[in-house]
Amino acid sequence: MARELTTVVPDLTFAEAPRWYDDRVWFVDFYTHRVCSAREDGSDLRVEAKVPQQPSGLGRLPDGRLLVVSMRDARLLRREADGTLVTHADLSAHVGGHVNDMVVDAAGRAFVGNFGFDLMGGAPLAPATLLRVDPDGTVTPVAEDMWFANGSMLTDDGVLLVAETFGNRISAFDVGPDGSLSHRRDWARFGDLPATTDLHEALAGLSVAPDGCCLDAEGAVWVADALGNRLLRVREGGAVLEEIPVGTGVYACMLGGADGRTLFACTAPDFAEDARRNAREGALVATRVDVPHGGRP
Repeated sequence: MARELTTVVPDLTFAEAPRWYDDRVWFVDFYTHRVCSAREDGSDLRVEAKVPQQPSGLGRLPDGRLLVVSMRDARLLRREADGTLVTHADLSAHVGGHVNDMVVDAAGRAFVGNFGFDLMGGAPLAPATLLRVDPDGTVTPVAEDMWFANGSMLTDDGVLLVAETFGNRISAFDVGPDGSLSHRRDWARFGDLPATTDLHEALAGLSVAPDGCCLDAEGAVWVADALGNRLLRVREGGAVLEEIPVGTGVYACMLGGADGRTLFACTAPDFAEDARRNAREGALVATRVDVPHGGRP
């Protein structure tokens, strides 16, 4: 079945981290440093926050306060009730490269990934550490050897899923009552782990480059394939249930809308910082799917 993609919000630099909160779609635009929200059809576009050091992952504390990753200075920010942004946690002692996407659990614990190396500078590929930030701002490393920890999700039965973009896989962890992680395994494997630290060679070896992603109510995952210009619906074990060609780069997705069946996606011609910073060729797009949203975020 062909899915029709429509543009919800055009003229963006590089959108990421779409979320559905309060009957609105939220997302960030990297190079205008904005956290934005809009109605399902893209109308009533609002700037919710400005993050000078480049926003990325979004989440909510149990009381509704917004958390947003500040990529370049390795901080997790918290938006207070009056709209001011304060530092929720300083992650700089634990990360290599920019801080990236995250998911926040029902207790307010944020699981935060990072690049592990200087992607835009062309540095050698290196694995990263996954961090947990507790509600009081305490930072704890919880998993090592993450190959570019990216989109993250929590199932309703307490499993953390993390897309490893350079790892050709989505990894799963059981989450303990204290937020500890155990029983690491492959939830979906698309290919081999990188056999080289050369960035271009590693990119060439990816079958699927899982980026931003989300769960649906049947436990399947919609994955933005950062190199394949497509959205994939994948079930545990790695079988692809559906593929939606996007026709350009696609870097994140999220189910939302009034009935949970609108699949929002962030598109741009590529992820090159110099090109995206100086253009407005990114967009938030959407299509309709059959199974509604599940899990977190």
